[in-house]
Amino acid sequence: MGRPSPVLWLALLLLLLLPTAAGRVLLDIAGGLMLAAFLIPLLLTGVGWLGWRALQARLITCSVCGASTFSNTGSCPVCGSSMTKKSSSTSSDSQGGEFPPASSATIDVDATNVDES
Repeated sequence: MGRPSPVLWLALLLLLLLPTAAGRVLLDIAGGLMLAAFLIPLLLTGVGWLGWRALQARLITCSVCGASTFSNTGSCPVCGSSMTKKSSSTSSDSQGGEFPPASSATIDVDATNVDES
């Protein structure tokens, strides 16, 4: 009784192949299950990505020590300095802060040929 009889397999195959109501119901159920098997992971991935983006938008990064936190206390829980929420496009060096501009830190290199004789 370990193997189902070939008659059972033939009956199932005929139900699927013949255009009967039972065959259509089985194909509709199988199609719905396959559609759900493909769509549910895609939907969960999209919801997870949106949730991750919402969490990243609420993070505040300390400009002194670099610690990230969700707190709105106004001071960093690690180093104690005052924190203000800034957008990622605004940085202290672009506003003329304590960092020199990159053009003054650039080193010009001149290439010269060396004779190997």
